[in-house]
Amino acid sequence: MNELLHDHVERFNAGVRSGDWAPMLETFRDDGEMEFRGIPVGPFVGKAAIEAAYREQPPDDQLRVLEERERAGRIEARYAWLNESDVAAGELLITPRDVKIAKLIVTFDRGVVWS
Repeated sequence: MNELLHDHVERFNAGVRSGDWAPMLETFRDDGEMEFRGIPVGPFVGKAAIEAAYREQPPDDQLRVLEERERAGRIEARYAWLNESDVAAGELLITPRDVKIAKLIVTFDRGVVWS
C-alpha cells in the first residue's frame, strides 16, 4: 500500500475509534483540501475546516482499502466500510504534494468497480 494512503487510512481509523482527528490532520498540508462526492457537504479547505467537518459529523465506521493504484501522480483507492468489508463504498483520490495530502476526494459510489 502506498505509504501516504496507508498512513492516512490508519490515522482515520484511529480517529473513528477515539474521536481525536488531530493525528489524521497531520497527513494534510496546511492548505489541504477535502471534497466529498455523492453527499451534500464541503468542500473543505485548510486543516481547521477539515477538522470542523469531522468534529461536526464524525464517521461511525472504519475504512478498509480494497485495492489501490497510482495514475498521473494521483493515489487512488477503492474502499469499503468495515461493517460491510467486501462491498466497495467508493474511492479515495489523493493528490500528494511534499509527502502530504494536497487534496483528498472521497466518493460515495457503492459497488464501484475498476476495469
